[in-house]
Amino acid sequence: MRIMVLFDLPTKTVENRKEYLKFRKFLLNEGFIMMQESVYTKLVLNGSSAKFVRDKVKKNAPVDGLVEMLTITEKQFSGIEYIVGRKSDFVLDTDERLIVI
Repeated sequence: MRIMVLFDLPTKTVENRKEYLKFRKFLLNEGFIMMQESVYTKLVLNGSSAKFVRDKVKKNAPVDGLVEMLTITEKQFSGIEYIVGRKSDFVLDTDERLIVI
C-alpha cells in the first residue's frame, strides 16, 4: 500500500514558512519520498501500519492550508502514467526488503 500526502500550505508570513518547513521535515523524517513539490508518498506494509502513519500525519499537520491523504494499493500506484518527464531512477522506492543475517 502507499500513502500519498498532498498539501498546499500558505507561505506568506515567516510563521507560515516555519510551519511549512516543519511539516515537510516531519514527512521526510517519517520516510516519505517527494514525488513532486507538495506531493509525498510512503510505502506501508498493511492496513494497520497505514492507519498508524495516517494518524501521525494528522497529528503533525499544520493548522492552516490544505493537507490531503490518499491510500492506494501498489497495483494502483504502478499505474501512474507519465505524460511529461520521467520517473526518477536515483530513488530506491520499492517494496523489496534487504534482510542481513
